[in-house]
Amino acid sequence: MKKSNIFFSLVGLFIMSIFSACSNFEDLNTNPDATMVVSPAMLCTKVVLDITRYNGRDAKAYISENALPKYVGYATESQMSTQYNQIGNASFGSMTVLPNIDKMLEAAKGSTLENSYKGVAKFVRAYSFFKLTMQMGDIPYSHANQGMSGNYKPKYDRQEDVFIAILNELKEADQLFALGDRFTGDPTPFNGDVLKWRKATNSLALKILMSLSKKANVVSLDLKRRFSEIVEANILLDNTTTTFFGLTYSIQNKHPLSGTSDMFTKNTILSSLLLDSLKTYNDRRLFYYAEASAFKLTAAGGGLIKTNINAYVGVDVAMDFAAMSAEHAAKKYSLLNKRYLIEVASDPRILLSYAEQQLILAEARILEWISTGTAKTFYEDGVKSALATIMATPKATTYAARQIDQIYINGYFIGNAAFKINKTDQLKQVWLQRYFLNFMQDADMSYFEYRRTNFPDFPINPETNLNQNNKNAIPIRWMYPTSETDFNRDNLIIALNDQYEGYDEVNKLMWLLK
Repeated sequence: MKKSNIFFSLVGLFIMSIFSACSNFEDLNTNPDATMVVSPAMLCTKVVLDITRYNGRDAKAYISENALPKYVGYATESQMSTQYNQIGNASFGSMTVLPNIDKMLEAAKGSTLENSYKGVAKFVRAYSFFKLTMQMGDIPYSHANQGMSGNYKPKYDRQEDVFIAILNELKEADQLFALGDRFTGDPTPFNGDVLKWRKATNSLALKILMSLSKKANVVSLDLKRRFSEIVEANILLDNTTTTFFGLTYSIQNKHPLSGTSDMFTKNTILSSLLLDSLKTYNDRRLFYYAEASAFKLTAAGGGLIKTNINAYVGVDVAMDFAAMSAEHAAKKYSLLNKRYLIEVASDPRILLSYAEQQLILAEARILEWISTGTAKTFYEDGVKSALATIMATPKATTYAARQIDQIYINGYFIGNAAFKINKTDQLKQVWLQRYFLNFMQDADMSYFEYRRTNFPDFPINPETNLNQNNKNAIPIRWMYPTSETDFNRDNLIIALNDQYEGYDEVNKLMWLLK
Protein backbone atom coordinates (compact mmCIF):
# COMPACT_ATOMS: atom_id res chain seq x y z
CA MET A 1 0.00 0.00 0.00
CA LYS A 2 2.80 2.38 0.86
CA LYS A 3 4.58 1.54 -2.40
CA SER A 4 1.42 2.38 -4.31
CA ASN A 5 1.15 5.75 -2.59
CA ILE A 6 4.77 6.51 -3.40
CA PHE A 7 4.21 5.53 -7.06
CA PHE A 8 1.14 7.77 -7.50
CA SER A 9 2.89 10.65 -5.74
CA LEU A 10 5.82 10.40 -8.14
CA VAL A 11 3.43 10.33 -11.13
CA GLY A 12 1.65 13.40 -9.79
CA LEU A 13 4.92 15.29 -9.34
CA PHE A 14 5.93 14.36 -12.91
CA ILE A 15 2.68 15.69 -14.37
CA MET A 16 2.94 18.88 -12.31
CA SER A 17 6.48 19.41 -13.56
CA ILE A 18 5.24 19.24 -17.16
CA PHE A 19 2.54 21.87 -16.55
CA SER A 20 4.93 24.09 -14.61
CA ALA A 21 7.08 24.33 -17.73
CA CYS A 22 4.21 26.15 -19.45
CA SER A 23 2.53 29.35 -18.28
CA ASN A 24 -0.91 27.66 -18.47
CA PHE A 25 -2.76 24.72 -19.96
CA GLU A 26 -3.81 26.72 -23.05
CA ASP A 27 -0.16 26.92 -24.09
CA LEU A 28 -0.23 23.14 -24.63
CA ASN A 29 -3.25 23.42 -26.96
CA THR A 30 -2.37 26.52 -28.97
CA ASN A 31 -1.44 26.27 -32.62
CA PRO A 32 1.51 28.65 -33.04
CA ASP A 33 0.58 29.17 -36.71
CA ALA A 34 -3.07 30.10 -36.01
CA THR A 35 -4.32 33.70 -35.78
CA MET A 36 -5.55 34.28 -32.23
CA VAL A 37 -6.59 37.94 -32.66
CA VAL A 38 -9.18 38.80 -35.31
CA SER A 39 -7.96 41.73 -37.39
CA PRO A 40 -10.18 44.57 -38.62
CA ALA A 41 -9.36 43.43 -42.17
CA MET A 42 -10.82 39.97 -41.56
CA LEU A 43 -13.94 41.45 -40.02
CA CYS A 44 -14.20 44.00 -42.83
CA THR A 45 -14.31 41.22 -45.41
CA LYS A 46 -17.21 39.56 -43.63
CA VAL A 47 -19.06 42.85 -43.14
CA VAL A 48 -18.78 43.89 -46.80
CA LEU A 49 -19.70 40.42 -48.07
CA ASP A 50 -22.86 40.59 -45.98
CA ILE A 51 -24.24 43.22 -48.36
CA THR A 52 -22.46 42.41 -51.64
CA ARG A 53 -22.81 38.66 -52.10
CA TYR A 54 -26.08 36.96 -52.91
CA ASN A 55 -27.43 35.67 -49.61
CA GLY A 56 -30.35 33.63 -50.88
CA ARG A 57 -30.78 29.93 -50.24
CA ASP A 58 -30.04 28.60 -53.72
CA ALA A 59 -30.35 29.12 -57.48
CA LYS A 60 -34.11 28.60 -57.29
CA ALA A 61 -34.43 31.49 -54.85
CA TYR A 62 -32.27 33.61 -57.17
CA ILE A 63 -34.66 32.96 -60.06
CA SER A 64 -37.67 33.56 -57.82
CA GLU A 65 -36.39 37.02 -56.85
CA ASN A 66 -36.15 37.92 -60.54
CA ALA A 67 -39.75 36.82 -61.08
CA LEU A 68 -41.23 39.49 -58.80
CA PRO A 69 -40.11 42.38 -61.09
CA LYS A 70 -41.37 40.38 -64.11
CA TYR A 71 -38.04 39.51 -65.69
CA VAL A 72 -38.71 35.77 -65.79
CA GLY A 73 -41.39 33.12 -65.51
CA TYR A 74 -41.42 29.40 -64.79
CA ALA A 75 -43.68 26.74 -66.25
CA THR A 76 -42.52 23.34 -64.96
CA GLU A 77 -43.33 21.40 -61.76
CA SER A 78 -45.38 23.95 -59.78
CA GLN A 79 -46.00 27.67 -60.22
CA MET A 80 -43.58 30.17 -58.73
CA SER A 81 -45.37 32.35 -56.16
CA THR A 82 -43.41 35.55 -56.85
CA GLN A 83 -44.28 35.28 -60.54
CA TYR A 84 -47.93 35.62 -59.53
CA ASN A 85 -47.35 38.44 -57.03
CA GLN A 86 -47.27 36.61 -53.74
CA ILE A 87 -45.16 38.46 -51.17
CA GLY A 88 -44.85 37.16 -47.63
CA ASN A 89 -42.86 38.16 -44.57
CA ALA A 90 -39.51 39.87 -44.72
CA SER A 91 -36.64 39.21 -42.35
CA PHE A 92 -34.48 41.31 -40.05
CA GLY A 93 -31.68 38.80 -40.66
CA SER A 94 -29.50 41.41 -42.37
CA MET A 95 -29.23 43.18 -38.99
CA THR A 96 -26.87 40.42 -37.89
CA VAL A 97 -24.15 42.43 -39.63
CA LEU A 98 -24.39 45.09 -36.91
CA PRO A 99 -22.49 43.19 -34.15
CA ASN A 100 -19.75 42.38 -36.66
CA ILE A 101 -19.51 46.06 -37.53
CA ASP A 102 -19.00 46.83 -33.84
CA LYS A 103 -16.26 44.18 -33.63
CA MET A 104 -14.54 45.60 -36.70
CA LEU A 105 -14.55 49.09 -35.23
CA GLU A 106 -13.23 47.83 -31.90
CA ALA A 107 -10.40 45.97 -33.66
CA ALA A 108 -9.53 49.08 -35.70
CA LYS A 109 -9.65 51.50 -32.78
CA GLY A 110 -6.49 53.58 -32.52
CA SER A 111 -5.00 52.29 -35.76
CA THR A 112 -3.97 54.42 -38.72
CA LEU A 113 -6.84 52.92 -40.70
CA GLU A 114 -9.55 53.62 -38.13
CA ASN A 115 -11.26 56.27 -40.27
CA SER A 116 -11.35 53.95 -43.27
CA TYR A 117 -13.07 51.17 -41.34
CA LYS A 118 -15.44 53.70 -39.78
CA GLY A 119 -16.36 54.74 -43.30
CA VAL A 120 -17.06 51.13 -44.26
CA ALA A 121 -19.21 50.75 -41.15
CA LYS A 122 -21.33 53.80 -42.00
CA PHE A 123 -21.72 52.67 -45.62
CA VAL A 124 -22.76 49.10 -44.75
CA ARG A 125 -25.18 50.29 -42.07
CA ALA A 126 -26.80 52.74 -44.49
CA TYR A 127 -27.12 50.16 -47.24
CA SER A 128 -28.58 47.52 -44.91
CA PHE A 129 -31.16 49.81 -43.31
CA PHE A 130 -32.09 51.24 -46.73
CA LYS A 131 -33.08 47.82 -48.07
CA LEU A 132 -35.03 46.98 -44.90
CA THR A 133 -37.06 50.18 -44.80
CA MET A 134 -37.78 49.90 -48.52
CA GLN A 135 -39.27 46.47 -47.89
CA MET A 136 -41.36 47.17 -44.80
CA GLY A 137 -41.61 50.86 -43.87
CA ASP A 138 -40.91 51.79 -40.24
CA ILE A 139 -38.12 49.64 -38.79
CA PRO A 140 -35.94 49.48 -35.67
CA TYR A 141 -33.00 51.81 -36.27
CA SER A 142 -32.00 53.95 -33.30
CA HIS A 143 -32.53 51.05 -30.85
CA ALA A 144 -31.27 48.26 -33.11
CA ASN A 145 -28.27 46.17 -31.99
CA GLN A 146 -28.77 46.83 -28.29
CA GLY A 147 -29.12 43.21 -27.22
CA MET A 148 -25.78 43.25 -25.40
CA SER A 149 -27.09 46.04 -23.19
CA GLY A 150 -30.31 44.18 -22.48
CA ASN A 151 -32.68 45.79 -24.99
CA TYR A 152 -34.21 42.83 -26.78
CA LYS A 153 -37.34 44.70 -27.85
CA PRO A 154 -36.24 47.68 -29.96
CA LYS A 155 -38.76 50.35 -30.80
CA TYR A 156 -39.50 51.17 -34.42
CA ASP A 157 -38.37 54.45 -35.99
CA ARG A 158 -40.58 56.27 -38.45
CA GLN A 159 -39.54 55.72 -42.06
CA GLU A 160 -38.96 59.43 -42.55
CA ASP A 161 -36.52 59.48 -39.62
CA VAL A 162 -34.80 56.32 -40.88
CA PHE A 163 -34.13 57.91 -44.27
CA ILE A 164 -32.76 61.09 -42.71
CA ALA A 165 -30.46 59.02 -40.48
CA ILE A 166 -29.29 56.89 -43.44
CA LEU A 167 -28.47 59.96 -45.52
CA ASN A 168 -26.59 61.49 -42.59
CA GLU A 169 -24.59 58.28 -42.15
CA LEU A 170 -23.58 58.38 -45.80
CA LYS A 171 -22.45 61.98 -45.46
CA GLU A 172 -20.35 60.96 -42.47
CA ALA A 173 -18.98 57.99 -44.42
CA ASP A 174 -17.86 60.31 -47.21
CA GLN A 175 -16.02 62.50 -44.68
CA LEU A 176 -14.39 59.49 -43.00
CA PHE A 177 -13.16 58.05 -46.29
CA ALA A 178 -11.73 61.49 -47.11
CA LEU A 179 -9.61 61.22 -43.94
CA GLY A 180 -8.72 57.56 -44.45
CA ASP A 181 -6.08 55.57 -46.28
CA ARG A 182 -6.15 52.41 -48.40
CA PHE A 183 -7.27 49.54 -46.19
CA THR A 184 -7.12 45.76 -46.36
CA GLY A 185 -9.92 43.23 -46.23
CA ASP A 186 -11.99 44.74 -49.05
CA PRO A 187 -13.46 41.93 -51.23
CA THR A 188 -14.86 44.33 -53.85
CA PRO A 189 -13.02 45.48 -57.00
CA PHE A 190 -12.15 48.69 -55.09
CA ASN A 191 -9.47 46.78 -53.13
CA GLY A 192 -9.52 49.22 -50.22
CA ASP A 193 -9.17 52.40 -52.33
CA VAL A 194 -10.86 55.03 -50.16
CA LEU A 195 -11.46 57.41 -53.07
CA LYS A 196 -13.44 54.72 -54.87
CA TRP A 197 -15.40 54.05 -51.69
CA ARG A 198 -16.15 57.79 -51.41
CA LYS A 199 -17.51 57.74 -54.96
CA ALA A 200 -19.68 54.71 -54.23
CA THR A 201 -20.92 56.35 -51.03
CA ASN A 202 -22.08 59.44 -52.88
CA SER A 203 -23.57 57.37 -55.69
CA LEU A 204 -25.58 55.39 -53.12
CA ALA A 205 -26.79 58.66 -51.58
CA LEU A 206 -28.07 59.82 -54.99
CA LYS A 207 -29.82 56.48 -55.51
CA ILE A 208 -31.56 56.74 -52.14
CA LEU A 209 -32.53 60.37 -52.73
CA MET A 210 -34.09 59.48 -56.09
CA SER A 211 -36.04 56.67 -54.43
CA LEU A 212 -37.59 59.46 -52.32
CA SER A 213 -38.78 61.46 -55.34
CA LYS A 214 -42.39 61.49 -54.12
CA LYS A 215 -41.12 63.34 -51.02
CA ALA A 216 -39.12 65.99 -52.88
CA ASN A 217 -40.90 68.81 -51.05
CA VAL A 218 -40.66 67.41 -47.51
CA VAL A 219 -38.71 70.03 -45.56
CA SER A 220 -37.07 67.61 -43.13
CA LEU A 221 -35.45 65.65 -45.97
CA ASP A 222 -34.08 68.72 -47.76
CA LEU A 223 -33.88 66.38 -50.73
CA LYS A 224 -33.09 68.69 -53.62
CA ARG A 225 -30.35 70.53 -51.73
CA ARG A 226 -28.76 67.25 -50.62
CA PHE A 227 -28.86 65.94 -54.18
CA SER A 228 -27.41 69.04 -55.84
CA GLU A 229 -24.72 69.36 -53.15
CA ILE A 230 -23.45 65.85 -53.94
CA VAL A 231 -23.52 66.50 -57.68
CA GLU A 232 -21.65 69.78 -57.33
CA ALA A 233 -18.94 68.11 -55.21
CA ASN A 234 -18.52 65.68 -58.14
CA ILE A 235 -16.99 62.81 -56.17
CA LEU A 236 -18.97 60.16 -58.00
CA LEU A 237 -18.46 56.86 -59.79
CA ASP A 238 -16.60 57.38 -63.06
CA ASN A 239 -16.35 55.50 -66.32
CA THR A 240 -12.67 54.67 -66.08
CA THR A 241 -11.56 52.98 -62.86
CA THR A 242 -14.67 53.11 -60.68
CA THR A 243 -17.51 51.79 -62.81
CA PHE A 244 -19.30 49.63 -60.24
CA PHE A 245 -19.55 48.52 -56.62
CA GLY A 246 -20.20 44.84 -56.05
CA LEU A 247 -18.35 41.56 -56.59
CA THR A 248 -16.59 39.89 -59.48
CA TYR A 249 -17.17 36.16 -59.80
CA SER A 250 -14.43 33.58 -60.32
CA ILE A 251 -13.72 29.88 -60.08
CA GLN A 252 -13.45 30.34 -56.31
CA ASN A 253 -16.56 32.53 -56.08
CA LYS A 254 -18.97 31.32 -58.75
CA HIS A 255 -22.08 33.05 -60.05
CA PRO A 256 -25.14 31.77 -58.10
CA LEU A 257 -26.54 30.10 -61.25
CA SER A 258 -23.26 28.58 -62.43
CA GLY A 259 -23.42 24.81 -62.76
CA THR A 260 -27.16 24.69 -62.01
CA SER A 261 -28.55 23.46 -65.31
CA ASP A 262 -31.03 21.32 -63.46
CA MET A 263 -34.77 20.71 -63.74
CA PHE A 264 -35.52 24.19 -62.41
CA THR A 265 -33.03 26.73 -63.75
CA LYS A 266 -32.92 25.33 -67.30
CA ASN A 267 -36.68 25.91 -67.54
CA THR A 268 -36.56 29.61 -66.68
CA ILE A 269 -38.48 31.57 -69.32
CA LEU A 270 -37.91 35.24 -70.06
CA SER A 271 -40.87 37.60 -69.90
CA SER A 272 -42.45 39.31 -72.89
CA LEU A 273 -42.23 42.55 -70.92
CA LEU A 274 -38.43 42.37 -70.97
CA LEU A 275 -37.89 40.88 -74.42
CA ASP A 276 -40.44 43.02 -76.27
CA SER A 277 -39.00 46.16 -74.69
CA LEU A 278 -35.49 45.16 -75.78
CA LYS A 279 -36.76 44.53 -79.31
CA THR A 280 -38.35 47.98 -79.43
CA TYR A 281 -34.91 49.47 -78.77
CA ASN A 282 -33.13 47.05 -81.14
CA ASP A 283 -31.11 46.28 -78.03
CA ARG A 284 -28.58 43.48 -78.44
CA ARG A 285 -28.73 42.65 -74.77
CA LEU A 286 -31.61 40.52 -76.00
CA PHE A 287 -29.08 38.00 -77.31
CA TYR A 288 -27.08 38.04 -74.08
CA TYR A 289 -30.09 37.61 -71.80
CA ALA A 290 -32.07 35.03 -73.77
CA GLU A 291 -31.92 31.90 -75.89
CA ALA A 292 -33.86 31.79 -79.14
CA SER A 293 -37.21 30.01 -79.09
CA ALA A 294 -36.51 26.44 -80.17
CA PHE A 295 -39.84 26.36 -81.99
CA LYS A 296 -39.04 29.50 -83.98
CA LEU A 297 -35.89 27.82 -85.29
CA THR A 298 -37.86 24.92 -86.74
CA ALA A 299 -39.58 24.88 -90.12
CA ALA A 300 -42.98 24.89 -88.40
CA GLY A 301 -41.99 27.99 -86.46
CA GLY A 302 -40.74 29.88 -89.50
CA GLY A 303 -37.22 28.54 -89.77
CA LEU A 304 -35.71 31.69 -88.27
CA ILE A 305 -32.03 32.01 -87.40
CA LYS A 306 -30.62 33.09 -84.06
CA THR A 307 -29.65 36.54 -85.33
CA ASN A 308 -33.30 37.34 -86.05
CA ILE A 309 -34.92 39.18 -83.14
CA ASN A 310 -38.24 37.54 -84.00
CA ALA A 311 -36.74 34.21 -82.96
CA TYR A 312 -36.93 35.47 -79.37
CA VAL A 313 -40.32 35.09 -77.72
CA GLY A 314 -41.15 36.08 -74.17
CA VAL A 315 -44.00 34.82 -72.03
CA ASP A 316 -46.81 36.78 -70.45
CA VAL A 317 -45.83 35.83 -66.92
CA ALA A 318 -49.36 36.56 -65.65
CA MET A 319 -51.02 33.96 -67.90
CA ASP A 320 -52.58 30.76 -66.59
CA PHE A 321 -49.91 28.37 -65.35
CA ALA A 322 -51.33 25.31 -67.11
CA ALA A 323 -51.54 27.13 -70.43
CA MET A 324 -48.03 28.45 -69.98
CA SER A 325 -46.75 24.97 -69.21
CA ALA A 326 -48.29 23.61 -72.40
CA GLU A 327 -46.71 26.35 -74.51
CA HIS A 328 -43.38 25.81 -72.78
CA ALA A 329 -43.55 22.08 -73.48
CA ALA A 330 -43.93 22.99 -77.15
CA LYS A 331 -40.73 25.06 -76.81
CA LYS A 332 -42.47 28.27 -77.85
CA TYR A 333 -40.64 30.58 -75.45
CA SER A 334 -37.12 31.91 -75.00
CA LEU A 335 -35.25 30.47 -72.07
CA LEU A 336 -32.69 32.18 -69.87
CA ASN A 337 -29.39 32.33 -71.73
CA LYS A 338 -27.29 29.23 -71.08
CA ARG A 339 -24.26 31.32 -70.18
CA TYR A 340 -25.78 32.01 -66.75
CA LEU A 341 -25.92 28.27 -66.10
CA ILE A 342 -22.51 27.45 -67.56
CA GLU A 343 -20.08 30.32 -66.96
CA VAL A 344 -18.54 30.54 -63.48
CA ALA A 345 -18.22 34.29 -63.98
CA SER A 346 -20.92 35.34 -66.44
CA ASP A 347 -21.78 38.82 -65.14
CA PRO A 348 -20.35 40.48 -62.03
CA ARG A 349 -22.71 41.28 -59.17
CA ILE A 350 -23.40 45.00 -59.51
CA LEU A 351 -25.12 46.91 -56.71
CA LEU A 352 -24.05 50.42 -57.67
CA SER A 353 -22.83 51.42 -61.10
CA TYR A 354 -21.73 54.39 -63.16
CA ALA A 355 -24.43 53.40 -65.66
CA GLU A 356 -27.28 53.59 -63.14
CA GLN A 357 -25.82 56.70 -61.54
CA GLN A 358 -25.87 58.54 -64.88
CA LEU A 359 -29.47 57.51 -65.48
CA ILE A 360 -30.36 58.83 -62.04
CA LEU A 361 -28.64 62.11 -62.94
CA ALA A 362 -30.63 62.17 -66.19
CA GLU A 363 -33.87 61.91 -64.23
CA ALA A 364 -32.73 64.59 -61.80
CA ARG A 365 -31.96 66.90 -64.73
CA ILE A 366 -35.37 66.24 -66.30
CA LEU A 367 -37.01 67.02 -62.94
CA GLU A 368 -34.86 70.18 -62.67
CA TRP A 369 -33.29 69.15 -59.39
CA ILE A 370 -29.91 70.03 -60.86
CA SER A 371 -28.67 72.42 -63.55
CA THR A 372 -25.41 70.57 -64.25
CA GLY A 373 -25.04 68.89 -67.67
CA THR A 374 -27.87 67.80 -69.93
CA ALA A 375 -30.36 65.00 -69.47
CA LYS A 376 -29.50 63.68 -72.94
CA THR A 377 -25.79 63.39 -72.13
CA PHE A 378 -26.46 61.69 -68.79
CA TYR A 379 -28.88 59.28 -70.49
CA GLU A 380 -26.47 58.36 -73.27
CA ASP A 381 -23.50 58.01 -70.91
CA GLY A 382 -25.50 55.67 -68.70
CA VAL A 383 -26.68 53.48 -71.54
CA LYS A 384 -23.22 53.31 -73.14
CA SER A 385 -21.71 52.18 -69.84
CA ALA A 386 -24.41 49.54 -69.32
CA LEU A 387 -23.81 48.16 -72.82
CA ALA A 388 -20.04 48.21 -72.30
CA THR A 389 -20.47 46.10 -69.16
CA ILE A 390 -22.28 43.43 -71.19
CA MET A 391 -19.70 43.77 -73.99
CA ALA A 392 -17.04 42.77 -71.46
CA THR A 393 -18.68 39.41 -70.70
CA PRO A 394 -16.98 36.23 -71.99
CA LYS A 395 -17.49 35.91 -75.76
CA ALA A 396 -18.87 32.37 -75.60
CA THR A 397 -20.34 31.26 -78.92
CA THR A 398 -23.13 29.54 -77.01
CA TYR A 399 -24.86 32.81 -76.17
CA ALA A 400 -23.89 35.74 -78.38
CA ALA A 401 -25.92 35.53 -81.59
CA ARG A 402 -25.04 39.18 -82.08
CA GLN A 403 -22.05 40.66 -80.31
CA ILE A 404 -22.16 44.05 -78.66
CA ASP A 405 -19.12 46.00 -79.84
CA GLN A 406 -18.09 49.63 -79.73
CA ILE A 407 -19.47 50.33 -83.21
CA TYR A 408 -22.89 49.07 -82.08
CA ILE A 409 -22.73 51.10 -78.86
CA ASN A 410 -21.84 54.29 -80.73
CA GLY A 411 -24.79 53.80 -83.09
CA TYR A 412 -27.32 52.75 -80.43
CA PHE A 413 -29.22 56.02 -80.13
CA ILE A 414 -31.49 55.86 -83.14
CA GLY A 415 -35.18 55.09 -83.47
CA ASN A 416 -36.89 54.49 -80.14
CA ALA A 417 -33.54 54.62 -78.32
CA ALA A 418 -32.96 58.24 -79.41
CA PHE A 419 -33.54 60.65 -76.54
CA LYS A 420 -37.11 61.95 -76.68
CA ILE A 421 -38.27 65.56 -76.68
CA ASN A 422 -41.23 65.25 -74.33
CA LYS A 423 -40.26 65.08 -70.64
CA THR A 424 -42.72 62.31 -69.82
CA ASP A 425 -41.26 60.18 -72.62
CA GLN A 426 -37.75 61.03 -71.46
CA LEU A 427 -38.52 59.78 -67.96
CA LYS A 428 -39.92 56.53 -69.34
CA GLN A 429 -36.74 56.02 -71.37
CA VAL A 430 -34.58 56.51 -68.29
CA TRP A 431 -36.73 54.20 -66.17
CA LEU A 432 -36.73 51.49 -68.82
CA GLN A 433 -32.94 51.60 -69.16
CA ARG A 434 -32.63 51.15 -65.39
CA TYR A 435 -34.96 48.17 -65.75
CA PHE A 436 -32.75 46.69 -68.48
CA LEU A 437 -29.50 46.98 -66.55
CA ASN A 438 -30.85 45.42 -63.36
CA PHE A 439 -31.73 42.13 -65.07
CA MET A 440 -30.31 39.27 -62.99
CA GLN A 441 -28.74 41.85 -60.68
CA ASP A 442 -30.56 43.73 -57.92
CA ALA A 443 -34.07 42.39 -58.51
CA ASP A 444 -35.51 44.11 -55.43
CA MET A 445 -34.39 47.46 -56.80
CA SER A 446 -36.34 46.93 -60.02
CA TYR A 447 -39.43 46.13 -57.95
CA PHE A 448 -38.87 49.24 -55.82
CA GLU A 449 -38.53 51.35 -58.97
CA TYR A 450 -41.76 49.99 -60.44
CA ARG A 451 -43.46 50.81 -57.16
CA ARG A 452 -42.16 54.40 -57.40
CA THR A 453 -42.81 55.04 -61.09
CA ASN A 454 -45.52 52.52 -62.08
CA PHE A 455 -43.32 51.78 -65.08
CA PRO A 456 -42.78 49.58 -67.00
CA ASP A 457 -46.35 48.33 -67.04
CA PHE A 458 -46.27 45.05 -65.14
CA PRO A 459 -48.84 42.51 -66.40
CA ILE A 460 -51.70 41.84 -63.97
CA ASN A 461 -54.23 39.07 -64.43
CA PRO A 462 -56.97 38.94 -61.76
CA GLU A 463 -57.52 35.27 -62.57
CA THR A 464 -53.97 34.27 -61.64
CA ASN A 465 -52.94 37.04 -59.24
CA LEU A 466 -52.00 35.69 -55.79
CA ASN A 467 -52.40 39.14 -54.22
CA GLN A 468 -55.47 37.96 -52.37
CA ASN A 469 -56.69 41.31 -51.08
CA ASN A 470 -56.37 43.17 -54.38
CA LYS A 471 -56.56 41.00 -57.48
CA ASN A 472 -56.03 44.01 -59.74
CA ALA A 473 -52.74 45.22 -58.24
CA ILE A 474 -49.13 44.35 -57.56
CA PRO A 475 -48.36 44.13 -53.80
CA ILE A 476 -46.69 47.18 -52.29
CA ARG A 477 -44.58 45.79 -49.46
CA TRP A 478 -43.38 42.83 -47.46
CA MET A 479 -44.96 42.10 -44.10
CA TYR A 480 -42.92 42.22 -40.90
CA PRO A 481 -41.03 39.13 -39.67
CA THR A 482 -43.29 36.69 -37.84
CA SER A 483 -40.76 36.64 -35.00
CA GLU A 484 -41.72 40.23 -34.16
CA THR A 485 -45.20 39.03 -33.19
CA ASP A 486 -43.64 36.58 -30.74
CA PHE A 487 -40.82 38.67 -29.28
CA ASN A 488 -41.50 42.37 -29.94
CA ARG A 489 -45.27 42.50 -30.22
CA ASP A 490 -45.91 45.77 -28.39
CA ASN A 491 -43.52 47.79 -30.55
CA LEU A 492 -44.79 46.07 -33.69
CA ILE A 493 -48.37 47.03 -32.85
CA ILE A 494 -47.33 50.67 -32.37
CA ALA A 495 -45.60 50.66 -35.78
CA LEU A 496 -48.62 49.08 -37.48
CA ASN A 497 -51.01 51.55 -35.88
CA ASP A 498 -48.82 54.49 -36.93
CA GLN A 499 -48.56 53.37 -40.56
CA TYR A 500 -51.12 50.81 -41.64
CA GLU A 501 -54.27 51.24 -39.53
CA GLY A 502 -53.02 48.44 -37.28
CA TYR A 503 -52.97 45.82 -40.02
CA ASP A 504 -49.83 44.15 -41.41
CA GLU A 505 -50.75 43.60 -45.06
CA VAL A 506 -48.91 43.67 -48.41
CA ASN A 507 -51.11 46.33 -50.02
CA LYS A 508 -50.67 48.94 -47.30
CA LEU A 509 -49.00 52.13 -48.50
CA MET A 510 -45.83 53.15 -46.62
CA TRP A 511 -44.85 56.78 -45.99
CA LEU A 512 -42.31 56.67 -48.81
CA LEU A 513 -45.04 56.22 -51.43
CA LYS A 514 -47.70 58.56 -50.12
